Amino acid sequence: MTPRLMGLPQQLQQYVVRPLQHTSPLAFLNPQLQQTRNASILSSLSNSDAYNKRIRRGRGPASGKGKTSGRGHKGQNQHGKVPAGFTGGQTPDIIVHGERGFNNFLAPDMAPVNLSRIQDWIDQKRLDPSKPITVRELAKSNCIHHYKDGVKVLGDGASALKQPIHLVVSRASASAISAIEAVGGTVTTRFYTRAALRHIVAKETHPFISMQWSVDSGPKALLEAAGIEPTPDGVLESTIMKEKGLRYRLPDPTSRRDIEYYRDPAHRGYLSHLLKPSEGPSLFFRAPEERKSAAGVKKEKVLPENRLW
Repeated sequence: MTPRLMGLPQQLQQYVVRPLQHTSPLAFLNPQLQQTRNASILSSLSNSDAYNKRIRRGRGPASGKGKTSGRGHKGQNQHGKVPAGFTGGQTPDIIVHGERGFNNFLAPDMAPVNLSRIQDWIDQKRLDPSKPITVRELAKSNCIHHYKDGVKVLGDGASALKQPIHLVVSRASASAISAIEAVGGTVTTRFYTRAALRHIVAKETHPFISMQWSVDSGPKALLEAAGIEPTPDGVLESTIMKEKGLRYRLPDPTSRRDIEYYRDPAHRGYLSHLLKPSEGPSLFFRAPEERKSAAGVKKEKVLPENRLW
């Protein structure tokens, strides 16, 4: 009995709660089979990415950055800061030779394909002109070799196009659109993501029909070539998903830049049918016709502000 309990009266000692001594149910096993861990294991834990050694300049030759601290001997490069591209006060190289090597990292990485190459694939019977030519057909026939952000059709070799074709791609140049429509074909541009392109090639989603795609999104010749019959309510996405048992839905644009591009009739965007007669593709600026109609006939000289919000 502990000294504290010995000082209590005999009547109160029976009400004192004593801690129970718990014994392990595996105590009968051999002590050699029990797991033991040394406390020094904490000193052996390490993470190679947890600490990056900072370069300490001017701390002796052993550091590799001692003495001149990596600046060299004398001159402007050691004593002061030199602007990028400075060549001693003479005419800068950017003026003599011009800008080179600029890469716009914000621009989408499109797979270019010319009309001459498409016609060559059709002549080899690697593409069927009677059916819609989408990203899936171009990738499966090796007409394009990558499709990171989409496919853009260019007008090189437009004179080689012989028969009408129905293209559904990410983008198309003005010369390619005019050449295809001149022979009776159609061009429709629609929005794709990288994940959607992978699902299209794997036949897990439809190549161009989405929730915002309606009967008016593309020309009737495109739906006839694809064998799709318009529904009374004009919604094709739910019907196609059930008939073909597709796993994924095709996404639609959410950013302002993409929405404005595919709302433009000049780009043959699949959202151009949403525009009103006097409305422009921009979501911020008013079209000239819309500003004049808002001002009225007598007040065309005083136009409203060229903003929607």
